[in-house]
Amino acid sequence: MPRMLDVSDDVRAEIGDEEADRLLAGGNAPGNYDCTSCRTPGDSDQERTSTVLFVGEETAVLAFAHASCIPSQVVPVSEEQLQGAVRSITGEDGRAAEPAGPPPATPFAALPGEHRQATLGVTCGLVLVENDLRPALVVEPAGPIARPGSTEPGDAFLPLLLEHGFAPVADMAVLPSPNPGWSVLLAAGQLHAILQPGADGGQPSSWWQAHQPLPVSDGWRAAAAKARTVLVYAAPVGAVGHQPREDLMREAMEKAAAEDRLVAASMPLAGT
Repeated sequence: MPRMLDVSDDVRAEIGDEEADRLLAGGNAPGNYDCTSCRTPGDSDQERTSTVLFVGEETAVLAFAHASCIPSQVVPVSEEQLQGAVRSITGEDGRAAEPAGPPPATPFAALPGEHRQATLGVTCGLVLVENDLRPALVVEPAGPIARPGSTEPGDAFLPLLLEHGFAPVADMAVLPSPNPGWSVLLAAGQLHAILQPGADGGQPSSWWQAHQPLPVSDGWRAAAAKARTVLVYAAPVGAVGHQPREDLMREAMEKAAAEDRLVAASMPLAGT
């Protein structure tokens, strides 16, 4: 019986039509597997299953995940990091090498409900919420965001996010509410994407996608592994900025919240 596999166009392009068709027909695909995202058992005979291809410089590893966890996709990793991906897939102990600090980045994102891209800055950090250090991402665009076709001046970044499940931050000490269907993708110890719900209930798609996988600090990853949840904050251009220390980032976020310029959502962690 054919497996209930999802093979994305990107994965098909990497493995070839013949291998992709063989997988979809039930060949070379496991019935039972451990999800490479949440590590719980899956069954490709009974539930939608994503094919996830970890690609290094010379080798590649095909893994499987619940389609409800992450969509079928290609995950670029260095050859060294690929060994970490293999350990993640097989459930063995081990972690990928990463630098000490949480660096900022300037990848791009497709804004919710929009068919265009905007340059965003994303900074990793730990924030104290409800007396616990929580892993957080702070998202800030490089410039004002306008709705497509609009000639009105102003910045629509926060209104767009409010329309798609984010909520205003009134108090930094309060845990943001979950945003159903959204998640943060971590693979082989590196940050890859923020995923948003697919159109009309389809597979999730990348809202923010790193140009290349971003390392995170040991402390950030440990906190994420403990909570299995990431707090995603967003502010308009210039409201928070790339702060050199987490205490300064906290101060900037509190100031943005007091000015009604900060929104947030809690999202499950996909991957390890």
